[in-house]
Amino acid sequence: MKVKGILIVALLAAGLLVFASTYIVDETEQVVVTQFGKVVGQPKTKPGLYFKVPFIQLTTYFPKNLLEWDGDPGQIPTLDKTYIWVDTFARWKIVDPVKFFQTVNNTVRAMARLDDIIDPAVRNFITSYSLIEAVRRTNRVLDTYEIGLGQGSEKDLIDLRSKFRISTGREKITAGIRKQAQAKLTPFGIKIVDIKIKRINYVESVRKSVYNRMIAERKQIAAKFRSEGKGEAQKILGEKERDLKQIESQAYRSAQEIKGKADARTTKLYAQAYSVDPEFYSFIKSLEVYKSALDDKTSLVLSTQSDFLKYLQNYAK
Repeated sequence: MKVKGILIVALLAAGLLVFASTYIVDETEQVVVTQFGKVVGQPKTKPGLYFKVPFIQLTTYFPKNLLEWDGDPGQIPTLDKTYIWVDTFARWKIVDPVKFFQTVNNTVRAMARLDDIIDPAVRNFITSYSLIEAVRRTNRVLDTYEIGLGQGSEKDLIDLRSKFRISTGREKITAGIRKQAQAKLTPFGIKIVDIKIKRINYVESVRKSVYNRMIAERKQIAAKFRSEGKGEAQKILGEKERDLKQIESQAYRSAQEIKGKADARTTKLYAQAYSVDPEFYSFIKSLEVYKSALDDKTSLVLSTQSDFLKYLQNYAK
């Protein structure tokens, strides 16, 4: 019975010994093994099962994937003395776990180091460039300024565009921030993968005036569009009236030509008909005149030799 108990205790001790002497590293971790506070061997960066001296050697785990640093927004003056709020963020990782263990030891202290190094680098670069350099990344033509210029001269437009041209730009500024911060973070075993400016905004004291100026510029552009629209509308109406007059003139001309042709044909037909017996035509026309000109109230004083009464004279005879 005692032998069986001793065997069970031995097995438990052996299992505990094996458990204490092994450790597992997964894909997102890297491990530093220490003995009495000193690093032993190379850090384990590949996933798998590893062994150590039980109860003497200790394992410290660090993340191997990308980590996030989000800075606090700060008020920074630019080179042209414009005060802005700048909010930045960064992505970093531990590339040398031994240096990291020996210097900052954990991610909490590492974040404090990042605050102390990245924030001054951001301030240093923002204060070294004008606002337009921190905002723009290319020299793409700003069409809104051309619209807002209205009827200004070509020289004014060129001067306005050159005012907003950049020589460095936002991308190079963030690259410079990353380079400056990386030089100070390398001794800690940290690599800055990327630094970006999340947001740039005016301070509250000037934000309202900037918004009012933007609103005024938009209203000016809108008024310009409305004016151009009214001018275009008047142009279209003028063209419509011109086309209408032209159509009416052509229609009147065509109608007069048709009417003239019809009158000519009628006159020709009348002439052909009356040329058969001119005397009879003269007699009929005279009777029509008598009918329209003479009635019971008409009084005429005419010579007996008048051609107007020649048919009446012949009738009387």
